[in-house]
Amino acid sequence: MDFTLLAFLAFAVVTVVAAGAVISVRSPVHAALCLVLTFFTVACTWILADAEFLGIALVVVYVGAVMVLFMFVVMMLDIDEVKMHEGYVRYLPLGLLVAVVMLAEILMLIGIKARATPFGADPALTAGVPNIEWLAGRLFTGFLLPFEVAALILTVAVIAAVTLTLRKREGTKHQVPGAQARVRAGDRFRMVKMDASRPVPDAPTPADDAGGEGK
Repeated sequence: MDFTLLAFLAFAVVTVVAAGAVISVRSPVHAALCLVLTFFTVACTWILADAEFLGIALVVVYVGAVMVLFMFVVMMLDIDEVKMHEGYVRYLPLGLLVAVVMLAEILMLIGIKARATPFGADPALTAGVPNIEWLAGRLFTGFLLPFEVAALILTVAVIAAVTLTLRKREGTKHQVPGAQARVRAGDRFRMVKMDASRPVPDAPTPADDAGGEGK
């Protein structure tokens, strides 16, 4: 048993344990942190299998961006954990049944694909170049047009999401970037000059004098 196989088994165990903790821990913050560990360990497994691009993309996109968004949403929302776990036991049998059926379908699909189309040689190793270099060459030469179309679709989706978010609705406040850019220092504060004066003590009232003499 070589070191690579031992590392793969260690990564697999950590991935399974962390993935189980995601759906078993009670705190949403702890679940998000366990999901970060799951993504990072899977990325290590991909790098170990000479799929460097997939590993780096998983760390940069999911761990570095998506999970930060998840953590921000979890920390900002007021989640009622007691109410969230009320129906857990009631829906557990149906959830286990669905999970078993999905697992059987995945294993059946893997078996059919493995018998029908066996895996060929690694094209990156055949070409004698690293995995990322071969992938970049194929992506930006043979598949340049689909890549640009996908980038255009994602750009349009981002613009559409921002447009839907900034639509005018009653009872909402909106920022005006143009007005913020034209602001001047004089619009922010105003200097007021005041003469310094000592406070004058209040004169005693007749009632206070009478009370003092009585004492």
